[in-house]
Amino acid sequence: MMLSLTQGALGVASGSLVGFSLGLVGGGGSILAVPLLIYLVGVADPHVAIGTSAIAVAANAAANLANHVRAGNVKWRCASVFALAGIAGAFLGSTLGKIIDGQNLLALFAIVMMVVGALMLRGRSGEGEPSVRLNRENLPKLVGLGLATGALSGFFGIGGGFLIVPALIAATGMPILYAVGSSLLAVTAFGLTTAANYAVSGLVDWSLAGLFIVGGVVGGLLGARSATSLAGRKGALNTVFAALIFAVAIYMLVRSLGLM
Repeated sequence: MMLSLTQGALGVASGSLVGFSLGLVGGGGSILAVPLLIYLVGVADPHVAIGTSAIAVAANAAANLANHVRAGNVKWRCASVFALAGIAGAFLGSTLGKIIDGQNLLALFAIVMMVVGALMLRGRSGEGEPSVRLNRENLPKLVGLGLATGALSGFFGIGGGFLIVPALIAATGMPILYAVGSSLLAVTAFGLTTAANYAVSGLVDWSLAGLFIVGGVVGGLLGARSATSLAGRKGALNTVFAALIFAVAIYMLVRSLGLM
């Protein structure tokens, strides 16, 4: 679509909000990308919003992945197997998502947002086996869970970190810090796969995606800085952010079902 100056500014602002939330609380922010593009920026087609947001999801994940690589928090072999299996799932999921009616897709998306909000309220344990390696026991689990989470990520055009992190822990027993770092490889791969599938069908607004990413970079830097000073309040921040996700999800559900 042809972007007006106002829509361009709102695209940057929306990306900044998503980036800020990711930098501040470390996850869940990408779930806001689609509703922001639809209800704030004014993208009329839900499929275009999903395809465009997938680019931003991949870009945000890649930027955060670089930080975790430098810190040594990525279990490359486990993450690679999970990501490769998930790419197949993301392709299948995004192909199915393109043929679902846009309003029905938004209703399902709202339900997933509520699940994300609930998961954000759960505490995360730091325990696990730091020396975990790819082996015959965890290989089938990584493939199966990677395929499943990739399919969900592709279907809804989301990062899926809220599913990928616990899936990696369940498959390998790795600590939460390594699971978060390793998950970003999968999120990047799933986002790129979904975006490519939607782009083939002309369902990506590239100019808007660029503005969204620029805003996300700036917002991410601000969020990361704020996280340092608000480290002691992270539990409260997660609660507030989860409440925001619930509120947006309810609004989306009501709108998509034609109740307002």
